[in-house]
Amino acid sequence: MLQAPPFDLFAPGAGSLIALCGARVSGLLLVAPVFSARMVPPMVKAGLIVLLTVLMVPVATAHLPVAPELTPATVLGETLVGFVIGLGAALLVGAAEAAGELMAIQIGLSGASIMDPVNQHQVPALGQFMQLTAIALLLGLDLHLVMLDAVAASTRLLPIGMEMDLAGGARAMVGLGSTLFLLGLRFAAPVVASVLIANVALAVLSRAAPQLNVLSVAFPLQIGVGLFALAASIPLIATFFTNWSTPYDDMVGRVLRVLGGG
Repeated sequence: MLQAPPFDLFAPGAGSLIALCGARVSGLLLVAPVFSARMVPPMVKAGLIVLLTVLMVPVATAHLPVAPELTPATVLGETLVGFVIGLGAALLVGAAEAAGELMAIQIGLSGASIMDPVNQHQVPALGQFMQLTAIALLLGLDLHLVMLDAVAASTRLLPIGMEMDLAGGARAMVGLGSTLFLLGLRFAAPVVASVLIANVALAVLSRAAPQLNVLSVAFPLQIGVGLFALAASIPLIATFFTNWSTPYDDMVGRVLRVLGGG
């Protein structure tokens, strides 16, 4: 079994390698779910960056073709690589939160906002519920370990300090925004469809019985139908997250290949 060559702190380019590894790890912690939460103290984040950088340097050395150079372009490129790896997981959590906000609008609970303890801002209660559910599912499925492993594996696909297509990678990252809205709509589809059918039924009922006060019936009916549909769709959403690695690998791999010029 091949072993990674020992890391020499005084070798040419060693300082640049450490700095660039730290930039890649920093990019990950900038957007990765849980790691990027405001409730995590800055000193803890700094300690994680140092610890993960130390652990990553020997792995990066094993896949290093030449000694890297510390330039603004290489720092930006390494930060972008880590950012992409964290963004893939953040999009999955963001899609669940977007689905919750869409459900809240359709059900009529968009005014029921609470403080998000993770990001410290007001969100609809259903958006908060879906976000925390997604985070709990992903952590239960070792998302944090997979992201750290992806950072280490990225040194083989994109060695530290290599030249990257930053413009192409940025365009590919922007293109991932459509995935967030697509997944959010898929998660919210059962609730949206159920509320739509209930509204159509109420419209027909109001025409058949004009004396019925539809406004007094519509609001509690929307909430009841929407929450029942949400409870029924939670197992389906959880099933998607049990196979989360497939869309995650697809999103991250697509952008990393563009960054590498592939």
